[in-house]
Amino acid sequence: MDFTAALAQIKPKLGAVSENLGMIEETIRNGIDAGADLIVFPELAVTGYFLKDLVPEVALRLDSPEIAGLMELSARIAIAVGFVEVTDDYRFYNSALYLEGGKIKHLHRKVYLPTYGLFDEQRYLAHGDRFRAFDTRFGRMGMLICEDMWHLSSSYIMVMDGAKTIICLSSSPSRGVEGKSPGSAETWHRLTSATATFLSCHILYCNRIGYEDGVNFWGGSEYVAPSGLSECRARILEEEMLIAFVSEGALRRERIFSPLMRDEKLTLTIRELLRLERERSG
Repeated sequence: MDFTAALAQIKPKLGAVSENLGMIEETIRNGIDAGADLIVFPELAVTGYFLKDLVPEVALRLDSPEIAGLMELSARIAIAVGFVEVTDDYRFYNSALYLEGGKIKHLHRKVYLPTYGLFDEQRYLAHGDRFRAFDTRFGRMGMLICEDMWHLSSSYIMVMDGAKTIICLSSSPSRGVEGKSPGSAETWHRLTSATATFLSCHILYCNRIGYEDGVNFWGGSEYVAPSGLSECRARILEEEMLIAFVSEGALRRERIFSPLMRDEKLTLTIRELLRLERERSG
């Protein structure tokens, strides 16, 4: 079905959970006023990104009052939002929630935790262990967190599981320069376009802005249609709520014109991957 998505390119403050939640709730109300059906926030929007030893201090349980407040708002608009989750056995995850109709519809825990260059996630966080598509009132979706999308199998699994739309929550810092844009921005644009094209799916990519520990986040959130074309893109380095109209007709046209998903040989792929696993294990 057709729907309108708001990509909330916000600037969370590091470790300031209450203040960030206040900003998120205000932005949700603005999304409702703008007529959006779904609002998407960046990775770790509730907490900020470079948390390090702050992780246990800002983590939330799924049954916390803070999550309950967001669930209540989701009765009026579907919400995708990133936070640090703590479980009963005191594991901490970089997690994303999809809330709809006052309920948690889906929880994704980031699988691929970058630990190179600027990043040090594996030191503080536990890995997620699954990729799952899930049903929403807008159709079947998948949800990824930043680095997850750089592993092509992640999006592939979700589309094979029936997802028509992939939501990606991101905290991507500026690195390098290409023309007038950060090099990381141009690299992300190529990734989202290629993923949408070869999997014939919608991509809703939401990246944050602002500075933490001298590191700059570039924004540039966008909606990429199944054709691979960027239908709308937020400004670089500025707060913005980008409104995107997501058309079921666009997906139908692309899957008829280029039936890659129809012709995909999933059983063959599984068989060959299992062969590789056997060979590598000796």
